[in-house]
Formats: sequence, C-alpha cells, structure tokens
Amino acid sequence: MRVLWIASAADSNARVRPDLELARALASAGVELHLVAPDGALAQGFAAARLNWAGPLPRRWLGREAMNWLQQGCAAAGIEVVHLLDRTAAIAALPALEPLPAAILLRHERPGGTQRWNPLARLSVLSRRLDAVACRCEAARVELARRREPATLCTLRPAFSPEWLDGPAVDFAAMGIPPDAFRVAVIGDYRPRKGIEVVVDAAQWLAQGTSVHFLLVGRGLETRSVLERIARSPWRRNFHLLGPRDDAPRIAARCHVSVRGAQRLQGVPQAIMESMAAGVPAVMTAVGGAAELVEDGVSGLLVPPRNARAIGEALRWLVAHPARRRAMGDAARLRIAAEFDPARALEAHLSLYRRLAAGAAILRGEANPGGKP
Repeated sequence: MRVLWIASAADSNARVRPDLELARALASAGVELHLVAPDGALAQGFAAARLNWAGPLPRRWLGREAMNWLQQGCAAAGIEVVHLLDRTAAIAALPALEPLPAAILLRHERPGGTQRWNPLARLSVLSRRLDAVACRCEAARVELARRREPATLCTLRPAFSPEWLDGPAVDFAAMGIPPDAFRVAVIGDYRPRKGIEVVVDAAQWLAQGTSVHFLLVGRGLETRSVLERIARSPWRRNFHLLGPRDDAPRIAARCHVSVRGAQRLQGVPQAIMESMAAGVPAVMTAVGGAAELVEDGVSGLLVPPRNARAIGEALRWLVAHPARRRAMGDAARLRIAAEFDPARALEAHLSLYRRLAAGAAILRGEANPGGKP
C-alpha cells in the first residue's frame, strides 16, 4: 500500500515525534510511505529513517506548476491514499488532488471552525473531495457530523509513549528555579483561545508562602497581554518565559502539574498528553476534548473555562495534597498507556488506510483491491 503524507508546517522535534514514530511503524508494517513537507524536523526524520521525502510544495501552491508537480509525483509513485496532516495542507493540495484516483484523508485536530459560511472550512474539512476526515478527538467528530456525512468521519486519537521522553536531564537551576519549588508546566505556542492570561491570573489564588513557579514554554508568549498580567501579579518573580524549546516534553515531565486554560476549541493537547504519560496530573478547562483526556478527580482536575479562580484553587489544592496529586499522576500514566497506546494508533491507521485504498481501487475498476498490506 502506497500512502502520501502532506504537511504545511516545519514543526519542532517535540511536536513531530509522534508522527515520526507512527511513520516508522507504518513502514515496518509494509506501507510505502511518502512525504511532502517543508524542510524541518519531520522531513529530516523521514530522511534519517530512509523514508521517502519528496520535498515541500512549490511556493505558489495553487499555481499550475505546483498542481502539475503534485499530480505527476502521485502518479509516478502509484499513490493510493493521500493523508493531509493539517488544514493548510488541505487548502493548498486539494485543487491538485481533485482529479486523481487516490483516496484522500484529512486530519482534523479540534472542534471549531467548521461552519458552512467559513471559506477555509469549505476548502478543507467540508470539501466534497475528501473521502474521510480523521478527527483527533470524539468532540471534534460529533461537531463535524452536523456539517458533513457522518459515514465519512472517524476518530483517530493521537498516541504517546513515555519512552519518547529520552534526552538529557533538564537543568531547572539554570532557569532560576529553586530545587524545592512546586513546578507548573504551561506548554504551548500562544493563541488567544488557549487562555495563557487566565493561567497567569490564577496565581493570585495560591497560598502565600508557597514556592510555586510557572514554566511557560512556547512561541509568541511574550505578548503585551501576558507580560502586563505578569507585571501586575504578586507572583511575577515566579513566572519563567522560556520560549520555544525542543525539550518541552521533558520539562513538563519533571513538573508537578501541567495546566491548559483553553477558553474554547480544545482538542487533545499534545503537551498535556506528554506530561500525563510521564505521571504528571493535569488541570484543564472542561471544553472540547478535555474530558476524553483527563478524568476529573482521577487523573487530573477539570475546571470551568474563563475562570482564573477555579484554576488557582485547583493548583492550591494540588500543592496542599501531595499524596492525592501523586495518585492522580499514577492514574494519568495508566490512562495514557491504555487509551493513547502507539500500537493501537498504528492498527487504527492501517485499518483506515486499507479501507480507503480498497474503495479507491474499486472506483478505478481494479481487481483484487486492497491486496497489498
């Protein structure tokens, strides 16, 4: 079976690690995997694993040159399934893929942005040319089922393994964090919907005299709104803006709790999943796919969105109850191992690829469709 992945972004090593591990597993299972993506961590990982990287799409993605390049490449490689890894890749590539006989699949990360009046949705997740949409959480699938045929939708959860947290130890002392500090991980690039400001405001409800330090890791966090809130906070000396880092998963794994204050449109955040795999409980706002990741009171705590006080009180409770916090961490590790297992993700992808390839072969009039692995 010949599958083409198309991605639009050159993400960090930490961000693409699950995709690289899945790519290696698919190749070991007999899938001939090709990649079209910018030169970055995913492309370099493909090259290191001796998988097929065809390079990035030409700059003029919607131009005739780009369309011909992609069509000819798919025809030459005999691609049976095209897996679009993000919405931008779909908008760029779908016009070129329209006449091809290959089945087309789109990864859909989170709820939101699927209204029929949204031109970006019509060009991507609502496109009639898509044979299937694989949602990363059930909440996204349920929402999208109101917009397009439910039979074209499925849920393919991401996967993570604690074994992927390899690398050198994190030096918290070099970051200015005391060795006895209670460390709170806030991992993720800045987006208004992620509620970073709400997490900063939550610090005012912590108990005075406790050594709680917030580690903010990601791109674009030094925005005016975040910096102003930190400057006004009585805990301002305990916030550490660390910027984007490839060791973000290892930082979160060495913290006492991981926080996501999303206000809306939340899927299954990779940063939270990574920290839970390492036995770190999470505090999350109860929106989108949060409940699919965190069992409230068991593997973490769910709080209402846009409620800084609720986040602060949850953190305060976790600081005051270390035994319960450790028990939640153990439950978080078991939950990720059971529900987000890489072997399960591999089998789910293989099953979907086979079904799509068989359907495309029938449309082409081929005998013995889906005969290859």
